[in-house]
Amino acid sequence: MAVTASKTAPKANSENPTTAKTGGKVWFYSLLLTLQYGAQPLISKRFVRREVIVTSSVLTCEVVKVICALFLMAKEGSLKKMYREWTLFGSLTASGLPAAIYALQNSLLQISYKNLDSLTFSILNQTKLFFTALFTYILLRQKQSIQQIGALFLLILAAVLLSVGEGSSKASSSSSNPDEILFYGIVPVLVASVLSGLASALCQWASQVKKHSPYLMTVEMSIIGSLCLISSTSKSPDGEAIRQHGFFYGWTALTLIPVVLNAVGGILVGLVTSYAGGVRKGFIIVSALLVTALLQFIFDGKPPSPYCLVALPLVMISISIYQKYPYRVKKKQV
Repeated sequence: MAVTASKTAPKANSENPTTAKTGGKVWFYSLLLTLQYGAQPLISKRFVRREVIVTSSVLTCEVVKVICALFLMAKEGSLKKMYREWTLFGSLTASGLPAAIYALQNSLLQISYKNLDSLTFSILNQTKLFFTALFTYILLRQKQSIQQIGALFLLILAAVLLSVGEGSSKASSSSSNPDEILFYGIVPVLVASVLSGLASALCQWASQVKKHSPYLMTVEMSIIGSLCLISSTSKSPDGEAIRQHGFFYGWTALTLIPVVLNAVGGILVGLVTSYAGGVRKGFIIVSALLVTALLQFIFDGKPPSPYCLVALPLVMISISIYQKYPYRVKKKQV
């Protein structure tokens, strides 16, 4: 037994610096993404005029995202290697399916949002956290401890409270037909949540199992998503508006600020998913709602709602529990 202990001890010590370095990256990227998510609504509200065509801002964001990702790959010296090793089949298997799933998910969310009140939509949309954990287990066999499952429930509760605080002032359903609410409201948002969990798990699988670079995945998914969006403009209202008024209708120099910020957030999502997984991204999204509430109080003088004040400790507790009690494989007694 003493020999075994002496052999395993150096190995554990040699792994600690790498683990600590990766953990530091995870926290750094998570913090940046939380701030980006939290500040994005306020910055977009201030710098994007109502006349700006949504498709033009989305496509520009994807272009900026590709440029930033290529620059970062060139800076770390991996661009030439990626270019030599890149294959169409590898790209489609790693990024094509998640990109197509996200495109379908966004379409379903648009349908649902028009047929549900804000409160119901926000609450149902939080179920994607469960589906992310489920598909992560199915595809990667990434199990959750009992404490982590409890932490996820606390996070869902916090998200629901934040949704109640946000949606109670906006609750107005555009449809009073129960069948329309069910089939064009509830069903689409639930299917979108399932797709969101699947796409997030697939991205994590591509980065952690296939060792697909998060920067390369960002480039591939941006290009595929842009092609899907461009193909839809032939018959969409945005496409008609672009043909009639021009691509940059309503833009100012300040419009680039939220567009670039959103692009940076897209790259950070890829890094967080690669290093920490899709479940961590769910914690970030909920934490960002609290950041938004804080920024609204600082810049707009709008005090946080009682729901927000209750949700804050729940988020902090859930994050602490999830980090402190990871799933551990029970060692068999010899």
